[in-house]
Amino acid sequence: MNKILLGSLYLALASSIWGGMYVVVKVVVAVVPPLELVWIRYLIAIVALVSIGLITRQKWGINRKHIWILVLIGVIGYAISIVTQETGTLLSTAQMGAMITSSTPAFMVIFARLILKEQLTKKQGISVILATIGVLLIIGVGNLDFNSKLGGISLLIAALTWALMSVLIKLLPDSYSQIAVTTYASVIAVIILTPFVLPRLNELNIAELSHPTMWGGLLYLGIISTAGAFYLWSRGLQLLNASGGGLFFFFQPMVGAFLGWLLLGERIGVTFWIGSALILAGVLLVITEKR
Repeated sequence: MNKILLGSLYLALASSIWGGMYVVVKVVVAVVPPLELVWIRYLIAIVALVSIGLITRQKWGINRKHIWILVLIGVIGYAISIVTQETGTLLSTAQMGAMITSSTPAFMVIFARLILKEQLTKKQGISVILATIGVLLIIGVGNLDFNSKLGGISLLIAALTWALMSVLIKLLPDSYSQIAVTTYASVIAVIILTPFVLPRLNELNIAELSHPTMWGGLLYLGIISTAGAFYLWSRGLQLLNASGGGLFFFFQPMVGAFLGWLLLGERIGVTFWIGSALILAGVLLVITEKR
């Protein structure tokens, strides 16, 4: 299969999975707080990734000079970004979570320019401005309470850190197994989060956790949206450049907003859609240019 087509398929699938993830997080995070939820997600993901890696006989070797990049990926993308993402979703709505983090492609353009020296064009600059205004509109909607606005800020941090992590992935050689990279980064995130999570585990409601909905949600988050989608995202970014690859995030808000409306009965106002339109307009500007 064509390299660009295959990379596009990986990224589109990963982004669509994450769009559905916001609805699942909105349900599960009501029982399991964000820190504990991220920690459990990674434990499940590590088991799945190691099992798949052993069955498919992946190569696990990593050059010593690239370890620091893996550490940054684990801390910035797998720990900070995902914790702020799920905190923001708890405080706001599934639609807001999907829409604000869809500004990630615009931020990836900036980081790709700074770190990878990819050229920042006029259209890419405009896309960043449009996406930023869109995010500010969504966060600053007058009828949102303080928690929702705080959630919006948390989601913006998630978008920035995920964009940075996605560009850092491009610094790793294409020859590395993405299952190995995803596994190592997940382990790093678990190590970072464990000291904060362990003292709080006894506060979890075991009775509520035993409900099939909770277990199903945790398995989806750990296996599908973490092990599976993280692998697809990393693999897709290997096949496309960082600026162009990030644009496939536009699948995420579409899926997230639709499922939030369909399954959670969430309502959205005119200002939300204006901000959303600006974000998507910024993303589409760069998509058009890449074609």
